[in-house]
Amino acid sequence: MGNRITRLCALLACAGMLSMAQAVFAAEAITPAPAFSIAELSSPQQDGWITNGGTLSNQRYSPLDQINHDTVSELKGVWRVGLDSALDFRHNNQAQPLVHEGVIYIVTSQDDVFAITVDSGDILWEYRSGLNAEDAFVCCGWVSRGLGLGEGKVFLGRVDAKLMALDQQTGEVVWEIQDAEPEAGYSLTAAPLYFDGMIITGYSGGDLGTRGRVKAYDVDNGEEIWTFYTIPGPGEFGHDTWPQDNDVWQWGGAPVWHTPALDAELGMLYFSTGNAGPVLGGGVRPGDNLFTASILAIDVYTGEYRWHFQEVHHDIWDYDAPNPIILFEAEYDGEMRKGLAQAGKTGWVYILDRITGEPLIGIEERPVPQEPRQATSATQPYVIGDALVSLDVKYAPEEYDLINDGRIFTPFYETTVFTPLAGVNWPPSAYDPNTNYMFICATDSANAARADASQYEAPTFEGQFLGGAYVGAGLQSRGVYSAIDLKTNRLVWQRQFNNGCRSGSLATGGGLVFMGRRDDDRIIALDTATGERLWEFRMDAPANSGVSTFMHKGEQYLVTYAGGGLFGGKKGDGVWLFSLDGTLNEVPSGPSGGGMRGPGAAPTLAVPEDRTADVANGKTIYNQSCVYCHGETGEGGHGGGAELTSALDVQAIMNILSTGRNGMPPFSMVLDSEQAHDVSTYLTTDLLAR
Repeated sequence: MGNRITRLCALLACAGMLSMAQAVFAAEAITPAPAFSIAELSSPQQDGWITNGGTLSNQRYSPLDQINHDTVSELKGVWRVGLDSALDFRHNNQAQPLVHEGVIYIVTSQDDVFAITVDSGDILWEYRSGLNAEDAFVCCGWVSRGLGLGEGKVFLGRVDAKLMALDQQTGEVVWEIQDAEPEAGYSLTAAPLYFDGMIITGYSGGDLGTRGRVKAYDVDNGEEIWTFYTIPGPGEFGHDTWPQDNDVWQWGGAPVWHTPALDAELGMLYFSTGNAGPVLGGGVRPGDNLFTASILAIDVYTGEYRWHFQEVHHDIWDYDAPNPIILFEAEYDGEMRKGLAQAGKTGWVYILDRITGEPLIGIEERPVPQEPRQATSATQPYVIGDALVSLDVKYAPEEYDLINDGRIFTPFYETTVFTPLAGVNWPPSAYDPNTNYMFICATDSANAARADASQYEAPTFEGQFLGGAYVGAGLQSRGVYSAIDLKTNRLVWQRQFNNGCRSGSLATGGGLVFMGRRDDDRIIALDTATGERLWEFRMDAPANSGVSTFMHKGEQYLVTYAGGGLFGGKKGDGVWLFSLDGTLNEVPSGPSGGGMRGPGAAPTLAVPEDRTADVANGKTIYNQSCVYCHGETGEGGHGGGAELTSALDVQAIMNILSTGRNGMPPFSMVLDSEQAHDVSTYLTTDLLAR
């Protein structure tokens, strides 16, 4: 009853009907965050989770140990709160909760924000964005990875590239700014970072013809303090790594997908960047193409360049670096060093001195095969140490031969080439300072591509800026979860999952690492020393986001957002709270086909009798849920989905949507028969009929 009452109060407040007494009650239940000190932001807070990465170092580590090897088996749910948000096809929920003074703050991929009390699960206030599908132009679904907090404000970056500050006690808008054009592919998906009177955020917009940037704003009014462009312009350091006879640098890519890390003592901000544009067409952009697929350090107060390390020169393979930077201290050759680590899509972990950017463990430039039409780089960085996933394609797909044994950095042009793909994507890694172990969620898979003449054309801002096409073979991928010792860059242990690994991690002083499983809605706890699973709990949807932990009234809690929604997977809207005194049991499992399990059998999709399909709606659904894996033409996309064939009729496609196939989950949990009829008809009469 309490949740319904507080939600009604919030809705009435939006309509101007909330009573003064009710508004005062909601405000009095929330203690405004202060101007957090450097010490507070740099050290794990026992009674809260006040910044997205846990601290400025992005370690996602908590020293709390009430939940440990001996007690974790007793962990149960305390409550589940439904948000009634972000359940449409386009949504891909990835936010990590913030916690301050007994209140949880969470954002959905609809950019709706909620304040929830720990004690009862009541929603104290909610902010509804009111965004519609046409308000944003994104490459890979609607995403929000979290919020910022400080000085009595909650900071939100929206998918329409609008940055906002909300009143922490009421959810009302304090200020908002529009500093980039959503119709040109810009969006804000990472959690904004609060620090010393500034709010810092990177702009997303990968694969759409954007120019990446990181900006700092004044927390009081949103006024810009500085801007750093990840694609340097004329006269700036690095601009000479782009061609001087065209303007492709204006759409050069290098988006920033995550919240930066920050060393306050050095006054330096650290982040890594996405791939170049056009993504697959390198012939139009000869040169190393700084600062794409790179790690960067800049001055936190001025935005001035300090150093960079490029993981992939002149990337044509979509080997970008979306995983958040982690800062740490460890001993190398008898000396304590300030280090950073970034897990790349190449499958390697790059370990650098964060003062200078020099490798702490060897990285060698080695010759690689060449394709002059792609203006490929003569060498690429090879990391000394263990890779997290395969660096070659072990077996040739049925319809293709492997070139160069499917090794990493094999170039392509007109010929389709299969190379390793995915490695480590956006799900944030965690680090245990007691062991120097980094915990990383990766996917071991392969993909293929070719370049074409479209790479010489400017972006249209109506589709992806690829300069070629992905070619899908529908190969099965596997999830690989790893612990790697950052002192040696050697694997400590690995665990394999049946499907891709797409979950954030949390390490704790109890010797545990928590993560979500996208294939069957579980949250699990692993032994940090061995990878042994010590606890699991099935929720009503997968948790793609990270888990947060905190103490409240002498008890340790865990909180996560079971939002689901990855690449057409099962949607969810539940915030789950856990403790050793919880009484809620896990959700019973039930078959739903395709390796994705949930509460109850998946419904069967069938062509509705005497119905005329809405082909336009089918196109919308395809572009929102299918294009990432199958591509804009149906030939294959980033996610490695199979090439679609015109041999399938409407009912055959609906059967696949019902049950899933290979690594594709069933869509019958998120589509009804009419929607499935629309998208199946669009495929057979439009996309595949060309």
